[in-house]
Amino acid sequence: MDFRAFVEPQQGASYATQLAVAQAAEELGFSAFFRSDHYLAMSGDGLPGPTDSWVTLGAIARETSRIRLGTLVTSATFRYPGPLAIAVAQVDEMSGGRVEFGLGSGWFEAEHQAYGIPFPSVRERFDRLTEQLAIITGLWTTKAGDTFDFAGEHYTVTDSPALPKPTQGPHPPIVIGGTGAKRTPALAAQYATEFNVPFAPMDVTKTQFARVADAVAAAGRAADSMVYSSAFVLCAGRDDAEVARRAAAIGREVDELRSNSPLVGTPGEIVDKLGPWGELGVQRVYAQLLDIDDLAHLELFAGEVIPQLGFAQDRGK
Repeated sequence: MDFRAFVEPQQGASYATQLAVAQAAEELGFSAFFRSDHYLAMSGDGLPGPTDSWVTLGAIARETSRIRLGTLVTSATFRYPGPLAIAVAQVDEMSGGRVEFGLGSGWFEAEHQAYGIPFPSVRERFDRLTEQLAIITGLWTTKAGDTFDFAGEHYTVTDSPALPKPTQGPHPPIVIGGTGAKRTPALAAQYATEFNVPFAPMDVTKTQFARVADAVAAAGRAADSMVYSSAFVLCAGRDDAEVARRAAAIGREVDELRSNSPLVGTPGEIVDKLGPWGELGVQRVYAQLLDIDDLAHLELFAGEVIPQLGFAQDRGK
């Protein structure tokens, strides 16, 4: 398995705190640092307040050298597709080609209301996501010197120079996820190199992976051209007392966490519980670090779980 560090900064994290996690994750051998793209805390006061995902990742790109960087996932409701394509391409250049681009339809109505962002119906949000994927990839892949045009229901692009281009060709890897039965797998098969099912039971994940695999085959793609991933809450400890302490730090009950995430327990317990997920087809795991200041948590996971299950990561040796 490939392991990635994943944080939720809207719950309360400065840029400096996120940078510390990213640098620790790079040093410890995680393959990527990903963050959510939200503007409002789901619980608590969220102090010191939200940080913009692409501004943050651009800055982190200049303070790291190897770890890949991305969003799980950027909301299509937050930005127009043209400026978003520019921002992501710029961060890709700033990082030397280490960006991965997660994009979703958006779902958290309260944050839209809190920051004056329109929140249309589910159908319209998904229609906008579809058009954004077409526009962003179109801008990125238009041949240098040519122009790009797009006429959709929600966005129109006219005579665009389609600049700047991202460093990675033909463009940064795209991550799409969710549990939608029809449109989500089809979009993933058309645009994504990775499909993510976050925080879902094994049966739901299995069903969705099968839908995406079918859509990939129907699109004429090779079966191994899609990476399948999941995200789970991390709550590890060397013994039950340490597990309980970390659960309390994020306001959760150990039994509840154990029932919902395979990344809960001692290192040996976590290795055993991840086995069936690997058999299910999970190739990549996002370890959600909710207590973002607890870098020792990442160190424990990297030292005692990743060596047993993870790909060897380049630490600059």
